[in-house]
Amino acid sequence: MSSHALPQQVARRAAVLRVVLSCVCGLILAFTLLRMYPSLGTIVGQERAHGPAVTLLLTLTVRSEENEAGSAGSEEDVVRRKEWKTAGERGDASYSRDAFRYQQIDADGNGCMIRDDILARDLTHIQFSKQKRCQVESGNLEDPYTGKTIAFQRGQATSSLVQIDHVVALHDAWNSGAKNWPVSKRTRFGNDPFNLLAVEGKANQDKSDKHAGKWLPSNKAYQCGYVARQIAIKAKYGLSVTAKEKQGMLRTLHYCPGQPLPRW
Repeated sequence: MSSHALPQQVARRAAVLRVVLSCVCGLILAFTLLRMYPSLGTIVGQERAHGPAVTLLLTLTVRSEENEAGSAGSEEDVVRRKEWKTAGERGDASYSRDAFRYQQIDADGNGCMIRDDILARDLTHIQFSKQKRCQVESGNLEDPYTGKTIAFQRGQATSSLVQIDHVVALHDAWNSGAKNWPVSKRTRFGNDPFNLLAVEGKANQDKSDKHAGKWLPSNKAYQCGYVARQIAIKAKYGLSVTAKEKQGMLRTLHYCPGQPLPRW
């Protein structure tokens, strides 16, 4: 073998090795991206998220996300007079929380207000007031948003530890189509037990009026169920989603194939 042939072979082998390494790195990167971003998988042909929740999500109208800055959100009666401002005070003059008449009616006619109905539904080891048959005085909450067990005790300093969250926030609903509803439909939505959950107060504050593209429960075991519930609520009331919201929902549902819908 000539003295020139050996360097040429080494160079060819090095070139082949570089090509192989580049391909391997490319495949690793592509696989990583597909796992992180399911929407990319759709673009290149990988099977996307599927199941009843996804099927229903794909039927929802997608809207623009302009002019949707919202108000912060506590549902607790004890603190809401201190915490809540109308969106008009925050720059959205068309929105008012009162338009949904939350806690202003006895929706099911059982003589109890919706907050106590939800506490009675979602808490365990409940103690009711001796003076007021509907009023929940204490109980334990297995919080779906954080996974924590929270001891609820009614009182000025303690009631806000457990709050009632609108799963689809009222301001999000307003932006999603509720601004055009009659009062009767907004009232029904604002007091619908299907859209209400007893949750940790801090988690409810952190969520505020964010949709699923901007916020998910820290309890990963409930993230898919939370997204499926939001989808079901929006479908029930004919509400829209933003592109970012839809993408976030699909990204979450990618990791729970076949996610069912809650019954309503």
